[in-house]
Amino acid sequence: MKKLSILVFAICLALTSCKEGGSTKEDFTPSSIGQVNSLTVVMSNELWEGKVGDNVRDHFAASVVGIAWNEPIFTLRHLPETVFTGAVRKSRSVLVVQKKDTTNMSYINSNMYARPQNVAVVVGSTEEGIIETLNKQADHIISEFNKTDLKVTQGNFKRSLNKETDIQDKFGVKMDIPSVYNVGKSEDNFVWLDRSIKNGTMNLIVYALPWDSFSNDATFISDIVRKRDSIGKKYIPGPNEGTYMDTEKAFAPSVYPAEIGGKKAAEVRGRWEIYNYSMAGPYVSYIINDKENNRKLVVEGFTFAPAAVKRDFMFELEAIIKTLRFVPKTAE
Repeated sequence: MKKLSILVFAICLALTSCKEGGSTKEDFTPSSIGQVNSLTVVMSNELWEGKVGDNVRDHFAASVVGIAWNEPIFTLRHLPETVFTGAVRKSRSVLVVQKKDTTNMSYINSNMYARPQNVAVVVGSTEEGIIETLNKQADHIISEFNKTDLKVTQGNFKRSLNKETDIQDKFGVKMDIPSVYNVGKSEDNFVWLDRSIKNGTMNLIVYALPWDSFSNDATFISDIVRKRDSIGKKYIPGPNEGTYMDTEKAFAPSVYPAEIGGKKAAEVRGRWEIYNYSMAGPYVSYIINDKENNRKLVVEGFTFAPAAVKRDFMFELEAIIKTLRFVPKTAE
């Protein structure tokens, strides 16, 4: 009788543990692997070496906007399906392309073999059908891959954050900025942080403009350049007297809709240069509609890294800016 009581107690304890604190599939899912902006492409050698492979490269290895040299959105690694086993299945971003006797379709599975992970699948009965589906879905797939890479990058920032409060004190916003960035200049309407990298720097600047700075849609891009150049001339000097940062005129900025800190914004990508001096590089700028404070808040990241690949540097700056949140004013 005593043994039976012990057995019943053990079973009840096990059932209670499963309900209240039991393990789930997530507990046993391994962490994903791979660098940000890398993509594992799983497809047959025949497809990879033909027009389907060319189409994949056209979309997923297209040049990053704003960088002068041809740096791809993703670094691609091709694997035939027979090799897509073991540890390689834990890759964070995976694109599977298959030719099967079925209707053309695409879908994305999350956390199939690892966490976080996106496995995008594109299937078609013909090469033409596969290409048609890729043309329709590539932008969405790229966006989902980027979102996951951004979250991973932003999570890494939290290991060691910059504790300086200049940006919050002056502009009422916070960002998750890694501790390797330091405030180099802090004035009434301008804060500049930078970090040293090999043979260069990565930079963040924050400033505000009047709410009506961009009142004419027809001149929006030229107004962006004009305002940006005036800030550079005032706050960002070059190495020699009379030199300063402005916008490289040979590259027209590209503008996209965005949302930062819960507010509508314009994302601007282009190239900066130093007036009368041989220095240049890419920038990404977010012009945020902060109606509550009657201003346009501008947060920009730019990189100087001659002879270096700049894609991942710019991705880090973008990831920092996208952690921005507005801090409610405390009651006096």
